[in-house]
Amino acid sequence: MMHAFPLDKYLGFFAPSWLSVLALSFTIFSVPHADPNDMGITTKIAAAAALALSSTTLATPVVSNHGTSLTLIYQNNLNTTDDANHIGAIVLDPMSPAAGAGACAAIGESLLTQASIESHSNDFLHSLSYLSFAGYQSHNQQYQIQGGAVTAGESARRLNFAQVKGSHKTLPVLCTQSSTANTATTSNATASNQLTVSSGGNNYVGFRNQKSFRFNGIPYANPPARFEYSTLYNGTGETLQATEYGSDCVQIYRTTGGEQCLFLNIQTPYLPKAGSKKDLRPVLFSIHGGGFTGGDGGATSGQDSGNFASREDIVGVEINYRLSTLGFLAIPGTDIKGNFGIGDQVVALEWVKKNIAQFGGDPNRVTIIGGSAGAGSVRALLGSPRVIQENLIAGAIPQSNLGGGRTLGLDGDYGTTYSSYYTVNESYAVAGQQIFRGLGCNQTTLDAQISCLKTVPAQTIQDYTTVARYVVQDGSIVNTQQLIVSERNSSTAHVPVMFGTTTGDGASFSNFPPANISTLSEGIQASLGITAEYAQLAISSGLFPFYDSGNLTLDAFNVSQRIATDKTFRCIDEATVYAGATSHAFKTAYYYNFDRTYGGYDPNNLDASGLASGPVTPGYPDGNPNLPYFRLHGADVGFTYGNLDPLRNADDLKALQLISGYFAAFTRSGNPNPSMKYLQVRGYTNTSQGVQQSGPWLPVRGANGPAKNLDWPAKSIGFPDLKQCTFLNYTLSYYLDGGL
Repeated sequence: MMHAFPLDKYLGFFAPSWLSVLALSFTIFSVPHADPNDMGITTKIAAAAALALSSTTLATPVVSNHGTSLTLIYQNNLNTTDDANHIGAIVLDPMSPAAGAGACAAIGESLLTQASIESHSNDFLHSLSYLSFAGYQSHNQQYQIQGGAVTAGESARRLNFAQVKGSHKTLPVLCTQSSTANTATTSNATASNQLTVSSGGNNYVGFRNQKSFRFNGIPYANPPARFEYSTLYNGTGETLQATEYGSDCVQIYRTTGGEQCLFLNIQTPYLPKAGSKKDLRPVLFSIHGGGFTGGDGGATSGQDSGNFASREDIVGVEINYRLSTLGFLAIPGTDIKGNFGIGDQVVALEWVKKNIAQFGGDPNRVTIIGGSAGAGSVRALLGSPRVIQENLIAGAIPQSNLGGGRTLGLDGDYGTTYSSYYTVNESYAVAGQQIFRGLGCNQTTLDAQISCLKTVPAQTIQDYTTVARYVVQDGSIVNTQQLIVSERNSSTAHVPVMFGTTTGDGASFSNFPPANISTLSEGIQASLGITAEYAQLAISSGLFPFYDSGNLTLDAFNVSQRIATDKTFRCIDEATVYAGATSHAFKTAYYYNFDRTYGGYDPNNLDASGLASGPVTPGYPDGNPNLPYFRLHGADVGFTYGNLDPLRNADDLKALQLISGYFAAFTRSGNPNPSMKYLQVRGYTNTSQGVQQSGPWLPVRGANGPAKNLDWPAKSIGFPDLKQCTFLNYTLSYYLDGGL
């Protein structure tokens, strides 16, 4: 559980005789070790208790960046099984040789030895060279180590060791680095790895693991009352324990969440000197998916940015936001106008704008990213007045955004409302009185019903069969029927965007046909919920080929999932990007198709037959990616964040490095093409080769795209399935022609 640490814990970490050393700036290098004993178990508690226990007035810990900056850099190849073969270091800012060893001891470490560096020379050559390349250190910078010094710089081809001449010469210091937990799920705070940062009048106690400085469970909003909009956290004079994740928001299928759940998590490679805004890093702000009914921004979300922090020098932020009826109930004629969950996201962005510089992030370079409902959130935020007026974002990546669905005789499908928003009245018609009546709130006045609903246990509300889960036109947070991309306008954020889908997003939203079907048409009808007439139209079009494997149910599902991918994902996203690029509503626009994936949302249990990650064959215990499998919804997350584990083959690792590098480059600059010089200095040989083999990723320029097919290598392609989208009445010019 969250708890406040007494001052003597910190004095054990920062010896009093070394408090003066803390006025010096220092940089942290972290390099992997495998330590099976360093396994943290995250305990989630109710947020109200978390907030009460997360602050203390008993003692104020020493602020780690008071007069000092800290930068973590780690030569991360994204292969967790290789972490034990690397070491790292902590770099302290310039000081005299007489002070170096004591300064290392003050943070629980010792001076790094020449032997240790030589045993891992390639890691240190690239890590130290990058500091010079990025402008954080001088070219060919010399660093103090045990018994001497080591030199490396952007132009260095090897490390040089020498004696330090002159007792008054000040040099940055390389200390050992002993935090060894290498993933979000195995990392926890200890007495020796904690650190404290001050921001907004509060102190935040976090910790470091092998790959990033980490601050978990930070409250970004004041605890809101039920069905009220959140406001920016205004507590001051507090010491907040940011060493464990905050409560999940209460949701169906989980009993551990709470209503007071508005927390965010940060992974950062850099903590600037208190009050300084020098060398701030770009920020990737992640919004989880889950259909607006589930999910969280915690360790198992797949969105942890610790690998981005170390490999790409990026600050990561992940958030919780209110879900289902508690997050989206909208009632006409009242102050309950819906979009509480989207409002939470805006408040989290406002917290980042105000505070992220103290955690090393640039508040003017925040890219928002999300998949599924997270992508729907990103789309909504692109058109949110507060986001635009307050300049809260610099770029956006909606992954597998849903929409469309009005085709093949359907008036819409599950995904339609993610891109075409209900009015408050429309939302209330499908998720209003049904909820009141079902939960026993049958009073004769609406006010009485609302008062009743406020007393119903949160878990009971979220578990009910009907829930509110719709983004609505509330008039404030969202005030348009859809994101306006048909023209350059003040209602759409003019920032770079990167849209795309997986090859088979629709497989996660198609029913697997029953075994007793006797025709392809029957299978498509069962899978998509359409009539025989429209199933036959799809078959007769010849646009969705039938591949005969001898298994009719599987083959019918294969056809259906392609139709579903187009009608619910691909067509609407291609039309969005094309319109926004043509009209210049977006500053620039890029498009991709994810063709190498692993796992994902699998309601049909396809992976039981090896159809979600590749069949298990000799030499491929985790699935053979060279054999056919469905690229499911959400199966791109591991490759996006560099968090894929396990790796099925060597190309998985190469693709992981290349693809995550594209997303990192976009976060840094709004352009997914990484600098070849950057890749060379960092020693990212696989990525350099992949970029060269793949060719440049060009922005969308016309009806052919172009787009990137994300795999190893990542070939340039045109927009996929244009003919299929035209058949489904979602032409590329859908939005330019006035489509909704």
